[in-house]
Amino acid sequence: MTSPSTQRGSASTAAFDPSTATIAVVTFNRSGLLTKLLESIVRMDPQPGHVVIVDNASTDDTTDVVESFRERIGAEIVYRRLDTNTGGSGGFSEGMRVAYELGSEWIWLMDDDVEVIPDGLAKMGAWSGRFQSIQGRRYDYDGSEFYWQYRISEPLGIPIPFAPSKFDSSGYKEMNSGCFEGMFIHRDIVARIGLPDPRFFIYWDDQTYGWLASRITTSVIVDEFVLRRTREIKQWDMGIRHMNASSDAYRYYIMRNRAIIKRYYRALGVYHAVPFALGTALTFAKELIRLLFVERKVRGTSNLVRGLRDGRKIARDPQWQPMPPLVADASA
Repeated sequence: MTSPSTQRGSASTAAFDPSTATIAVVTFNRSGLLTKLLESIVRMDPQPGHVVIVDNASTDDTTDVVESFRERIGAEIVYRRLDTNTGGSGGFSEGMRVAYELGSEWIWLMDDDVEVIPDGLAKMGAWSGRFQSIQGRRYDYDGSEFYWQYRISEPLGIPIPFAPSKFDSSGYKEMNSGCFEGMFIHRDIVARIGLPDPRFFIYWDDQTYGWLASRITTSVIVDEFVLRRTREIKQWDMGIRHMNASSDAYRYYIMRNRAIIKRYYRALGVYHAVPFALGTALTFAKELIRLLFVERKVRGTSNLVRGLRDGRKIARDPQWQPMPPLVADASA
């Protein structure tokens, strides 16, 4: 029996060439998780043309792990070990750059703490004839269906936590956000909006990049499970939603990087001070709730305050510019 996903994508599947796709992975000191991901890529059918692995200056045996898979994965492995840890943002920016320069038509981004469903690339490719910015779905560590906040409130600059999770018969929903854990994007979009901004270091980078993509193309999340998380994260179950544990670094950057979003909004003429400030206040409150109910502690608020303080320097920097497009005429 033909699956619903095959039926929906049958018109475009023949036009999709998996060898033109590149999987770009960012890793840092998690060779065990990276091994699981690479094992899943070995089992993929079809396989991509390239697998780009960006190593954020790991000090474990990541290099040896990568080398051990060169003869096992059908795709060509391109390994980039960076001199310093550039964060997830810097890693994905470099991974996108390498994939783009390889001539990849499609770039599939992911962290090292997931594994790919064997037919995941075929599922994503089935939609490639209709859309150029595509997000697949993911199973959580326990096998449950992960809910990703695919819509943001543009005035507030924050995700809408209760956007409808159900799909209709079309099999997709329009989104105006993005997640580097599974973003599948065409090189034409990358050329027009540029590389992901490494200045975020961590947090808000993928949301902002997906939002930029949605401004020039119809971006969608499709009802296709293509990834599975392989790392357990402490959570607070709120019934229809859950909240993950965080870290002091995340708390700092989640507040500091509001200033980077503000700069993008200003550059593109969509910034409005009052609603954006409300979005920042709601973000601060959410992180306080995360501290109290997920991590069950009160220490950590100083990182939120420090992030806000350092963000003011970014907001006032007269030299700051958005990431440039990769083509001379961004409207081409």
